[in-house]
Amino acid sequence: MARGTHHGSGPVPLHSKYCTALLSARGRTGKALVARTKIKQALLSVARAWQQRAVAGEISLETVTLYSQVAERLLRFAEAQGVTCLDDVTAELASGFIEAPGHDRRQGIILTPAAGTRRQRRSALEALFAEARALGLTEAAPLVDFPPIPRSPRKRGTELSDIDVQLLRFHAERGMPSTRHAALLALLLTGLHTAEIAAATTDDLNIAEAEVWTHGATRTRGRCCPLDNWGTQALWLRYTHLLRSRESGPPPRLVTAATSAYRSQASVCAGFGDIARRSGLATRERRVEPKDVTRYVARQVLYKTGQLSEVARRLGLSSLDAAAAFAGLRWNPEDEGGEVA
Repeated sequence: MARGTHHGSGPVPLHSKYCTALLSARGRTGKALVARTKIKQALLSVARAWQQRAVAGEISLETVTLYSQVAERLLRFAEAQGVTCLDDVTAELASGFIEAPGHDRRQGIILTPAAGTRRQRRSALEALFAEARALGLTEAAPLVDFPPIPRSPRKRGTELSDIDVQLLRFHAERGMPSTRHAALLALLLTGLHTAEIAAATTDDLNIAEAEVWTHGATRTRGRCCPLDNWGTQALWLRYTHLLRSRESGPPPRLVTAATSAYRSQASVCAGFGDIARRSGLATRERRVEPKDVTRYVARQVLYKTGQLSEVARRLGLSSLDAAAAFAGLRWNPEDEGGEVA
């Protein structure tokens, strides 16, 4: 018998033991067992990959921030269930995370998350596992059989009248200048969009000339927008209030102190929601959103100038179709144009 063969009760060679262990480590698919990746380690690797994609212009930094925040919440949720490895995130755990209670911006508990929040969580988890699979960190796909989350029928926007805007102004003045609502509405009424308002600082105001500068946003251009008398007064009060309590550092932002661009824009939208509800214009049956004020401004500019180009300039748009859509003008029946946030 050749040396090294195993027959009967003879000794088992070392390499034979190794082969047996390796074969037992292979799953039914026949693939060799790889090191199990911790969720925390996977998040760091995926976050770096997302950052590289953002630099390359494949995704926005806002999306990276949002997805990273959701992924960190998944880490805490999984650890609370005793799960620390990415491969152990099951469909049941992922579903539980998507449906889990959350908190509102005042830290109140929301037992049933809104459909938009659930879709946001699902989208972030799908992106997390897709990137992790691409990096070779896992083969898991816990959401592959997760049913789609239905969207509620979108309520139509409201065409605000002059009286409606006066009502918004009246209720925005409550608590000014220590509260932000009047300044927020004043900036909306100049033609700034929510992302631009979120970034506006005291340095962007020119009270003497009654105008405000914006650097623009992803889909809007930088520009100066005029302030009306009410807006000038509201922003001057907010300006002096903020600078009075400022000691040093960069110029304070006018309406939000949120740390990320995504949270800042969401904060602006939430602030406007407060005004709309206080005024009684926003109800369960009637939707009132910041874009309704932007559409009001667009109609006013078109009425005063008769020029779509002026509407586009005021709103920082590069498309006359988009300007026409905001102003409610169907000047090109084959193209309804588009709007920005």
